[in-house]
Amino acid sequence: MSTPTVETHSAALDAVEAGAVQPITVTFRIRRFNPEEHPDPVWVDYQLTLDPKERVLDALNRIKWEQDGTLTYRRSCAHGICGSDAMRINGRNRLACKTLIKDVNPEKPITIEAIKGLTVLKDLVVDMDPFFQAYKDVMPFLITKGNDPTRERLQSAEDRERFDDTTKCILCAACTSSCPVFWNDGQYFGPAAIVNAHRFIFDSRDEGAEQRLEILNDREGVWRCRTTFNCSEACPRGIEVTKAIQEVKRALVTRRF
Repeated sequence: MSTPTVETHSAALDAVEAGAVQPITVTFRIRRFNPEEHPDPVWVDYQLTLDPKERVLDALNRIKWEQDGTLTYRRSCAHGICGSDAMRINGRNRLACKTLIKDVNPEKPITIEAIKGLTVLKDLVVDMDPFFQAYKDVMPFLITKGNDPTRERLQSAEDRERFDDTTKCILCAACTSSCPVFWNDGQYFGPAAIVNAHRFIFDSRDEGAEQRLEILNDREGVWRCRTTFNCSEACPRGIEVTKAIQEVKRALVTRRF
């Protein structure tokens, strides 16, 4: 993983001094947790002077590199594709790499904490194992019968469009960890698992829809959804999560997909 150089930061400061941008001083209030030091989390404030058009991830990087190297969080691509830096920013699930400072009311302290419903391991890092286990349980892969095909499995544009929305999931857990049902019952499959089941249930090439529907018909499955729309609002990719869940419910009742 590459690390931005000091020269890059110096160039940004030169641009500020040249009047290219108007820097602001922002307080970031981060919920820190280190079980090796204390059993309870604490809120710690950090101040930075930065361009309001920078991202929250940029601020976290600067805090870690310049002020406190013990700050722990996940990040990877920094382009809203890997989904690794999902966190609660001012009480809402967001990707730090897609959230601009100017869009989260920088006049007041910006609160940053780990997503809810999953065990916090340290600072902003949560245990993602239960989340990925639910994803695996819905069999997120193409299921077909018979011998391997001798040519590509063709599909019409209309058939592809049927499940296009749910192919956009990046497994960031923003939707699942915004769900009140999941907060109260970690056994619930959660929106992300259902979205990824939807992607294959409605794929015309797949032959495993009945199996997935039976899995989601379980007591911890799709019927636990209370249609609060938190998941749709939290999705950084704009997936209509609640709509997808309702379509899976309808498929369970009608057995049409």
